[in-house]
Amino acid sequence: MTCVLISLAVGACAAAPQTPDKVTASIGTPKATPSTHPLDAAASYHYMLGYQAELAQDTDRAIREYQAALKADPASQAVNARLASLYFSQGDVPNAIRYANQVGEGSSQDGQLLTQMAGILASAGQGERALILLDRAIDLDTSSGDPSFTKGLLLLNLKRQPEAEQAIRAGLARAPQSAVGHYHLGRILLDAGKWEEAAASLDRAIAANASFEPAYIALASIYESRQLQERAVAVLRKYLQSVNHRSRDVRHQLVRLYVAVKDFQGARKELNDLLAEDPSDIDAQLRLALLYGEEKDFPKAIDQLTQVLKARPTELKIRDYLGYLYEETKDTKKAIETYTFNVQLEPSYFEGHLHLGLLFYRLKQFPDAVTHLTKAITINPKQPEAHIVLGLTYLQQDQFDEAARVLEEGIGQNPKSADLYFNLGTVYDKLHRFDDVVRAMETTIKLDPHHADALNYLGYSYAERGVKIDQALSLTKKAVALKPSNGYYIDSFAWALFKSGSISEALTEMKRAVALAGDDPVLYEHLGDIYAQQRNLSDARESWLRSLELDPSNNKLMDRFRELGMGDPTQEERIQQAKRRVSEKIPAQ
Repeated sequence: MTCVLISLAVGACAAAPQTPDKVTASIGTPKATPSTHPLDAAASYHYMLGYQAELAQDTDRAIREYQAALKADPASQAVNARLASLYFSQGDVPNAIRYANQVGEGSSQDGQLLTQMAGILASAGQGERALILLDRAIDLDTSSGDPSFTKGLLLLNLKRQPEAEQAIRAGLARAPQSAVGHYHLGRILLDAGKWEEAAASLDRAIAANASFEPAYIALASIYESRQLQERAVAVLRKYLQSVNHRSRDVRHQLVRLYVAVKDFQGARKELNDLLAEDPSDIDAQLRLALLYGEEKDFPKAIDQLTQVLKARPTELKIRDYLGYLYEETKDTKKAIETYTFNVQLEPSYFEGHLHLGLLFYRLKQFPDAVTHLTKAITINPKQPEAHIVLGLTYLQQDQFDEAARVLEEGIGQNPKSADLYFNLGTVYDKLHRFDDVVRAMETTIKLDPHHADALNYLGYSYAERGVKIDQALSLTKKAVALKPSNGYYIDSFAWALFKSGSISEALTEMKRAVALAGDDPVLYEHLGDIYAQQRNLSDARESWLRSLELDPSNNKLMDRFRELGMGDPTQEERIQQAKRRVSEKIPAQ
């Protein structure tokens, strides 16, 4: 077992600052525990032998000697307490509980001893029994707040937060200058959502003990969670400047905060200082690589990560990030090699297969994408992204039934994933299952009312079919409100306006869509349709020609062009050039 918070000596062991809300038993170096009555000679002899065995870390011999002492003096609370602690350290919970209860049922007048036994009982799942011992300890030790603080932590573990706060405050009433007490009160107040009161309590902890590192870290975390990064930085800087400028944990947290506020210069200086003190600090090397990545200095990030991997060649996540950096530098060959090395090193590494699948999908190497995405799903079926990309892979190959199957299986594993339903709806559209499209999109919106893609898709689908135009207007308007600079959403809204008969408004919105989205054949076709409806055939003709330049395979638009007496678009030089570009591009692909 690790050292323990049952005595509330936070900072006495490395784990304490990290787990301040845990109640565990105090094992560690044995202490001479006062007895409620003097031991007889034989009991004293065996007790001292047991104590020496503990110091020598010979637990089995210590237990034998303490049992011999207990045989000579069955009423000894000190011996029962040592046996409870030793059995607990060995994981023998039944015997630990047995001897801890012997202490609790005795006539012990030692509050500290009762507090230690309460810790064992609490850790063994006997919380209510532990509370009884702690109440006795509180009554016995009227000058100390420690039993009350321990009781508060136990109540917090038992999800009895109001009582926990009351117990901690009672301890502070006895020990108002206890840094530990103010610290734990701050943690409880933070859990209750009272962040300002929590911050004030942590400030008091620091005032009571200016070197109490956990309070600084917790206070900085509060400010960070409230998006007050600069105040968080100030707290950590204060600790480094006035308490311990060599604390690597605090400095690493400070680096992370510098990165969060985009103070890359401050982060780099701190990391360089850390590495100057200890060039072998792998964590600092890794953070420096991540910093280069944040700054988009990918070559330096790659060099730094390569150095880190020489020291940690089996670190899958580090190599995974290296693969991402290679992708960012468009070095897909090295990215594939890097991800592949990971899945060869660990065949069940989910992220490696997922990233290979995503990369092969983007490269249109669909068979390889299917292989790795299928493997990723086998490893972790609860992760929706692999299902989505595998579905899109089949969609790109016009394997619509397979795409639907994969996405439906994904929904079976992830019924709350709005994105799975959205992508399934797009596949149903390819299968001409419009009722299923509507159901899928409605489910998407129900799961995520701000899913702009689904709002736009369903609204445009209604507008394109000329049905439920009021809903089409409402849905596309919501999508535009969520992403007002998305030209395609504005196109959908304009198209719904057009279908509703609001031609002037539709024209205004469509012009805005074209300006935002750029060269898109559908948008120019829509713009031409609106001009044609207004009998502005000159602008309609120009818009449609621009659409055909972008997509010279749109035969339906060419027929409408001719029907309105605008001539034969295939005779236009610009359209002929567009067709030549397309014919030259296809063999190259």
